[in-house]
Amino acid sequence: MTTLTFITGGARSGKSRYAQELALQRSPQPVYVATARIWDAEFMERIDRHRMQRGPEWVTLEEEKQLSRLPLTGKVAVIDCITLWITNFFSDSHYNVEACLEACRQELDKLLQQDADLIVISNEIGMGLHADTEAGRKFTDLHGWINQYIAARANRVIFMISGVPLTVK
Repeated sequence: MTTLTFITGGARSGKSRYAQELALQRSPQPVYVATARIWDAEFMERIDRHRMQRGPEWVTLEEEKQLSRLPLTGKVAVIDCITLWITNFFSDSHYNVEACLEACRQELDKLLQQDADLIVISNEIGMGLHADTEAGRKFTDLHGWINQYIAARANRVIFMISGVPLTVK
C-alpha cells in the first residue's frame, strides 16, 4: 500500500531539504524524482546545484509527466516537484485547464496504485499576489485544485514555514 506524505509551502521555505531528510530517515538509498524541464541556462544551473547537494546514496530519475511509469514499488521516493510537473501538462495542453486537470488526476491515481513510500513536494502559489495574466490565473486555480487532490489522498500533510514543518494532517 502506498504511503503518501505531501509537503507544501512557499518558495525557499525548506520543502526539498525537509523531504530529503525524511527520505534518508526511511531508506539508505532513496529515489529522487525530478519533474523539471530544462527551460533555459539559468534553470539548468539550478538543477545542477540541486544534483550536487544530494549525496551518492540518492538514485535520481527524471520524468516530466508519466510518474506512474517509474519503478518505485518498494522504494522511498521524493517527487520534486508537483508545480513543475503541472507546468509540463499545462504547457502541453496549450493552457487547457480542464484537460490538464483530468490528465493530472488520472496520472496521480495511477501513481498511487504503486506500493511505495512517496514524499511529494508542491508549492502554495495562491497565497501571494493575484496573477496579472489569464494564463497565470488559470495556472494558480489549476495548481490549487491539484494540491487539494493530493492532500485529500495523503496520509500526512506538512506545510513548511521558514524551514519549520507544520503538521496539517
